[in-house]
Amino acid sequence: MELAEFLRQTQAEVQELLNERMDMPDEPYPFPESVFTEVMMQHMSDIGMTFEPVVCHFDAKVSKANVRLSGYALSDEVDQLDMFVSLYNGSGELQSLPLSEATKAADYCLRFLSMCAEKKLSGKMDESSEAYGFAATVEAAYPSLDQVRVYVLTDRVLNAKSKQFQSREIQGKTIKLEVMDIERLYRHTSAGKPRDELVVNFEEVAGEALPCVWVPGQMTEYDYAMTVIPGEALRFIYEKYGQRILEANVRSFLQVTGKVNKGIRDTLKENPERFMAYNNGLVIVADEAHLGKTSDGGPGITWLKGMQIVNGGQTTASLYFTKKKDKGVDLSSVKVPAKLIVLRSSDSDSEDSLVRNISKYANSQNKVNDSDLEAHHELHKQLEHFANTTYCPDGVSRWFYERSAGSYRTLLIREGSTPAKKKALQKAIPTSRKVTKPDMAKFLNIWDQKPAVVSQGAQKNFLKFMATLPEFRWESGEETPTLADFKRVIAKGILFKAATKLIRPKFQAFQANITAYTLALVSLKLGDRMNLDMIWNNQDISNHLKEQISIWSVEVQKYLHGSSSGRMISEWAKNPKCWDYIQAVQYSDSIEGIPECN
Repeated sequence: MELAEFLRQTQAEVQELLNERMDMPDEPYPFPESVFTEVMMQHMSDIGMTFEPVVCHFDAKVSKANVRLSGYALSDEVDQLDMFVSLYNGSGELQSLPLSEATKAADYCLRFLSMCAEKKLSGKMDESSEAYGFAATVEAAYPSLDQVRVYVLTDRVLNAKSKQFQSREIQGKTIKLEVMDIERLYRHTSAGKPRDELVVNFEEVAGEALPCVWVPGQMTEYDYAMTVIPGEALRFIYEKYGQRILEANVRSFLQVTGKVNKGIRDTLKENPERFMAYNNGLVIVADEAHLGKTSDGGPGITWLKGMQIVNGGQTTASLYFTKKKDKGVDLSSVKVPAKLIVLRSSDSDSEDSLVRNISKYANSQNKVNDSDLEAHHELHKQLEHFANTTYCPDGVSRWFYERSAGSYRTLLIREGSTPAKKKALQKAIPTSRKVTKPDMAKFLNIWDQKPAVVSQGAQKNFLKFMATLPEFRWESGEETPTLADFKRVIAKGILFKAATKLIRPKFQAFQANITAYTLALVSLKLGDRMNLDMIWNNQDISNHLKEQISIWSVEVQKYLHGSSSGRMISEWAKNPKCWDYIQAVQYSDSIEGIPECN
């Protein structure tokens, strides 16, 4: 698929979401730019470029200055912040974005941030604004923020050599500026390997090429090298790319609480020169490598494209966080051994399998569970099989379980070979009936009355669900899902989607948290009587149940605000004590005649 076709497909996705939102009763007109922002931010979150995103529109003159914000993503520790500002054109034809226009949009967003840093914004905002709580949070948290990035999102193609602007400084903090345009999104999505954009030049970050022993793979699907990376260079790479450099790793960073990570920290502080002797090193995969010479004339690696650390994520992140928390730690004498595998296969499936197995077999510092392999876990294969072979009660339409990221889009490309076929396919399996792995975990954890876990974000909730899977029992009583269990998962999804439609127009902010807590309350009070099979058969919920959700959502919203003690609701909702409070207070009685509960 070419870039022009990808643009038209993206515009169609935005339009479909717009139409869906406009069909929601009593909801204000959904602005196309906000829907586009939602699509772009969610993609960036799915591939690990940002945290759990929140659409948050603010466009005003404050103290005679233009201030803009389209959305944000804040880390759980409230120490890393991404801000987004959108420039949406809506055209189905490729158009260029002048650098001056992108710079102006970034400046408007930077002004929002600057006024927060000076604690001069929230006091000038209407407290009913959806951006008010965010502004107040940034004002309080700004001194402790370690990383701040501003992204310009656009459906045009930036007319510039680089998608990165020169960094700015606000009150002593470096603010990174980047553009995510339609071309960059296309490269991420179509290639299926967002790591392609990661180019690490070791002559810049390490001062010279990395010394290496190079073994060309003349008869294999990869080239091989042994090398050593300076600790400070590795720290800088993690600081620049964060979790993106660990995308192919089967684990997230476990913090410095585990025995292995504490050992890394203590070695860095007490015996940095012994680090290479004590540490097992890294395993790195890359799509391309360039060889040059080191300062002594030996062979060296000058740069890597698509660099991914598949083993050694703990080591890499520990270097960064140890230095971050103790500025006195000296990494100049730290060297980290590394094994490099440069992929040569032209078969993407074969390459993915190789990377997955390298990651699986190389990780030995901490136990790797089968659940860490995510998409290739048997659970997701079973759910995908049920989705592909089970029709809705109308005998025509189906639900789509997206076991692998991007597989829905691939289906449309592969089977929608003509406009008529594509239209028929989208009618039978619309995007509204696509369920991702994080969606599935969200539906189940909400029904299991874990709204605080769900509020931690899609990725964390998914990982926590997978971690508890060995003890999970489906409603059939089986350890693995049956067809009936699949239908009930979808029923919970239908319930969630219906609640989202009801709750979104009722509240200006924190709709996701209100939805999660309201449905957890529905499960608490009505779950034992709820006929999920009826929801599957009707592919909708009754008007009585919709009325009940609407009533309780107002009460949940009131209690969330009342118990937050000035904290941003999205942060308070992550605390288990929040659910303890919400489920303990008094609510109006459930209404009579809910068909699903008879």
